[in-house]
Amino acid sequence: MFRGFLRSRPAVSIFHHSSSPQSTRAVELLRSALIDPYPPGSKAGPLDFDLEVVESAPTPDQVKTILSYLPSSSAGPSTFISSHPSSSGIGTDGQVTSKTLTELARANPHALKWPIVVDWMGGRASIGDVDGVRAILDAIRKEQS
Repeated sequence: MFRGFLRSRPAVSIFHHSSSPQSTRAVELLRSALIDPYPPGSKAGPLDFDLEVVESAPTPDQVKTILSYLPSSSAGPSTFISSHPSSSGIGTDGQVTSKTLTELARANPHALKWPIVVDWMGGRASIGDVDGVRAILDAIRKEQS
């Protein structure tokens, strides 16, 4: 009877860069999932989650948390680095830490893979991949069914 009180809304953040087509598609997909049936064309209603659109890179602490949510245990801060030519020569020793990653993003946003989407309560994340965003939304739908 009181089970509904225990369930809270998922909190999803998207670290977004407007010049990234992938990031723009991900924002549209997330916003659509809040107001239209998800998955599109289904009889299911919209999803129920809190969405935060952040127009900057994650903080070093957020990077560490996001890395812990990724499926690969070998994932490190370099997972966030794009193949954009401006991202070459990262750091003086080639090492990327969560702190240097945040500094790099501040200096050159094109050096990161966008979007970075995180389901904080579900412990899921996707970096630079709209299909990963769909997987997060599918998991939320499954939990809400």
